Amino acid sequence: MNQEAPIIVGLDIGTTKIAAIAGRKNEYGKLEILGFGKATSFGVQHGMVLNIDQTIKAIRQALENCYASSPHLEINEVYVGIAGHHIKSLQTRGDIVRNDVEAEISQKDIDQLINDQYKTVIPASDQIIDVIPQQYIVDSLQNITYPIGMSGVKVGANFHIITGDKNAIRNINRSVEKSGLKIRDLVLQPLASAAAVMCDMDFEAGVAIVDIGGGTTDLAVFYEGILKHTAVIPYGGENITNDIKNGLGVLKTQAEQMKVQFGYALADEAKSNAYITIPGLRGQSPKEISVKNLAHIIQARMSEILDFVVYHLKQIGMDNKMLNGGIILTGGGSQLKHLIQLTEYTTGASARIGFPNEHLASGLFDEELTKPMYATCVGLILKGYNDFENDRKSLEENYIKINTSYLAKEQAAQSVAQQEEWEEEGPTTQEIQDRKAKERNASLKNFLDKMKTKIIDMFTEEEDAKL
Repeated sequence: MNQEAPIIVGLDIGTTKIAAIAGRKNEYGKLEILGFGKATSFGVQHGMVLNIDQTIKAIRQALENCYASSPHLEINEVYVGIAGHHIKSLQTRGDIVRNDVEAEISQKDIDQLINDQYKTVIPASDQIIDVIPQQYIVDSLQNITYPIGMSGVKVGANFHIITGDKNAIRNINRSVEKSGLKIRDLVLQPLASAAAVMCDMDFEAGVAIVDIGGGTTDLAVFYEGILKHTAVIPYGGENITNDIKNGLGVLKTQAEQMKVQFGYALADEAKSNAYITIPGLRGQSPKEISVKNLAHIIQARMSEILDFVVYHLKQIGMDNKMLNGGIILTGGGSQLKHLIQLTEYTTGASARIGFPNEHLASGLFDEELTKPMYATCVGLILKGYNDFENDRKSLEENYIKINTSYLAKEQAAQSVAQQEEWEEEGPTTQEIQDRKAKERNASLKNFLDKMKTKIIDMFTEEEDAKL
């Protein structure tokens, strides 16, 4: 294991579960999971913290389970995922005019561009969560992905800005801080999930990440390496469970169990003669539930969620022909049987399940953590490592600049000191001889020039006399 790499902790505060995962990258760049804990979530609805006390209890329980799996862990800071129907996004454009046009475009210029976007006017009840550059423009050059090192007077970029409700963000902060932790960063959940289940080819090909959680379904669309769109659809696995509960007249725990064990996203795939027996309450006779009816309820809600996905894709002009990488389904709700077929039928794009095993090293928690429901938490750790590596790179660049400047000043000071030393010591013997030789050569040249002039004058006078 790479002992120099820090231990990063991801905390996923979801509607149905709260998970804490601690990981460190090994020498091969893979995540080795050092600790894992989860707890049932009671204080969160539709991705928003509504009961802070219950959420604190669930976070502490998840942390205790994480410590139990690895007693030597010490967790102080966490990366936290954020979702909920209060999340919104907007597109903006920003530009700066550089003073030193001869210098190369640096990270400092990019940071200034990004920081300026935090001044964007948004509703007073909202707060900017993240500013994500999409494409850069240098003078008249468009669609630049990496402008650092280029030259130009004007540098601009298109930005994707993610905002959220201040009170919802404040409730998350309070819940985490009262649990004894410090939030290192808030990360939009679909972006975290995307980091866990996608590779570089997916980002370029054109992919839509559909993260079906307990309270919400999160959408992130990428095309040609750029984040094109994000959205939060206010329906998730909990809505399906409630539909089953109300439609079939069963308890919520029974509805959840039926959904997981016998649920189909396509009613045509369910057997007409298959039934589920539910125990009766307080001496009542058992209830027979048709698997076909169960599938119809699930399909109706899942089709509604996928219709929202299609709507958002059309809003940004991304039809199924542009999604060469297709749709990647992740999150706990993605494990419904035949959901891939329903997705392909509804959207017209290819679909697959996104597992977070792309970046994981083999370890103790393989069987559990490779499930789609933990994609967000694994992605939060990857986001933490991305920040760590960027910070380290920035420090190294600053260190090189400082040392280069220091060496240049030292060399200049040495040159001045040497010159002063020469001036104090006076000219050497060789320098005196060289100077005298130059003076003699100059005197001889002056004498010859005078003689040449006199000879020319003599011949001129004789010619004039003959005439």
